[in-house]
Amino acid sequence: MNPNQRPLNPTNPALRPVCVITGGGSGIGKATARAMAEHRIILAGRTQSKLSDTAAELRAEGLDVLILMCDVADARSVDGLARIAAELGPVTTVVHAAGMSPHMGDAEELLRVNALGTAHVHQAFAPVLQPGGCLIDVSSVAAHLVPSMVLPRRLYPLATTAPDEFINRVTRLLALLSPSHRAGLAYAISKDYVIWLARTNAARFGKLGLRVLSVSPGYVDTPMGAAEAESTSSYLSDAPIARFGRPEELAALIAFCAGPEAGYLTGTDILCDGGVVSTSPSVLSALRRPTNTQEPKTRPLAPALAA
Repeated sequence: MNPNQRPLNPTNPALRPVCVITGGGSGIGKATARAMAEHRIILAGRTQSKLSDTAAELRAEGLDVLILMCDVADARSVDGLARIAAELGPVTTVVHAAGMSPHMGDAEELLRVNALGTAHVHQAFAPVLQPGGCLIDVSSVAAHLVPSMVLPRRLYPLATTAPDEFINRVTRLLALLSPSHRAGLAYAISKDYVIWLARTNAARFGKLGLRVLSVSPGYVDTPMGAAEAESTSSYLSDAPIARFGRPEELAALIAFCAGPEAGYLTGTDILCDGGVVSTSPSVLSALRRPTNTQEPKTRPLAPALAA
C-alpha cells in the first residue's frame, strides 16, 4: 500500500491506524479526535477524569477511543506512551496539542511543558511512526506576535542536548524582565520553539519517510481560551475575522494536514488566526500577563492554546 494513502478502517481494532493526541481531553484535541474518527484514537494527558469523560462521550458517538496517562514534561512518560501506542496498532498520526498557557504556571513550568514536552514527543514518536506518518505540533499565534530579536533561538538546540541548561539560561534571561512579563514571554518563546523544532526536524523525519509540521491557532473558543478572554478582546476586535475560532475549524485543518492530500507538506508552520497577526503590531508591551488591576491600556499577549 502507498504509505501516503489513508488506510481503511478495518474491523480488527489492532489493525486500525492509530492517532495519538496529547492534550486530547478538551478543546482542539477533543475536536481533532472527532475529525480523525476513522483511526483508533489514543487520548493522552495528565487529568484522568477529563480524559475519561471525553472518551466516554466519543465512544457514544461510535469512535474507538483509548486513554493513556502522560506528562509530556517527563521524557520517560512520553517514551512509555509511544511504546504502548505502537503495541495498540500502526501509529500513523501524532497530534501534540498538550500545553500550558501563561495563567497556568510560571516561566519554568511553561518552558518545561511546552518546549521540552515537544522535544520529548519528537524523540519518542519518530521511531514508532509508520512510513508515510505525520506528527503535527500545536503552536500558537503568540509565537508570531513577539519580535524575533527577543527570542533566544540560539539556545533552542539545548532543549534536546542539554535540557536543564536550556531551562536555566532562558529563565535567567526572563529574570531581567518585570515579573508581570515573564510568563507571557516564556509562553511565546516556548511556542516559537515548537515552530522551530518542526522546521528543524523535517529533514530527519523525511529520511524516515515521515512528515512533521506545526499549526498555530489564533484565539480559539476552548476552556483555556476562555481563561484568557479578557486579554484577547482588543486583538479580536481589530481582526479581519472578529470572533473566536472554533475548535472544529482547527481540527479540520489538522486532519487535512495529517492526510494524504497534504503529503507534500512538511517542515513549516500554518497560521490559522482569523487574520490577527495581519493587524497586530509586534510590541514588547504585548507581553504583559493579564491582571485585575487598573493599568494603562495595552494589548497583552494572550495565548491561543490548543488543549
